[in-house]
Amino acid sequence: MPAPTQKITEKPPHAQVRIPQAHPGRRRRRRLVAGAPLASAGTFDGHHHRTEIIQMLAKQTQTASIDVGKTGHSLGDQLVIAEDLYQNGKKVGDHSVVCTYVHTGPDALQCLGTFSLPQGQITGQALLHLPAASAVDVAITGGSGAYSAAGGHVHTVPAGTTERHPTFSVTR
Repeated sequence: MPAPTQKITEKPPHAQVRIPQAHPGRRRRRRLVAGAPLASAGTFDGHHHRTEIIQMLAKQTQTASIDVGKTGHSLGDQLVIAEDLYQNGKKVGDHSVVCTYVHTGPDALQCLGTFSLPQGQITGQALLHLPAASAVDVAITGGSGAYSAAGGHVHTVPAGTTERHPTFSVTR
């Protein structure tokens, strides 16, 4: 029996859409989130966990380097970044991150950040080795609101010097 085909139409918030089955006999459902019907979707696994995929554009709005301790580049120095988050051209939230130099020569940064979204906040952290890779995966360490039991990761790809494309894989 062929797998059902995917059909995407305008749906009310949290509507279910059938997608082709990767494994016959195992049901998967995709959830569409209001405000971004094609940019956010989710699946259920066999353990009652749901993975929600959210795609965004992040645009840097502020950045600062803070010299802590010894004058010049040294352990403990910080990089602070603020970004606005967009879906379908509309601002839907913001992101703030503080990265602390934990190693110099070669450089490594421990980064802790919070993504503030309409349904709650998602927290994450990563250890970044410089020069940074072309894409970075940030561990989701928790959240609040609809994301209070969140896990997963954020895969982020640079799009120039002040923009990037984060894709959230949120399990809850």
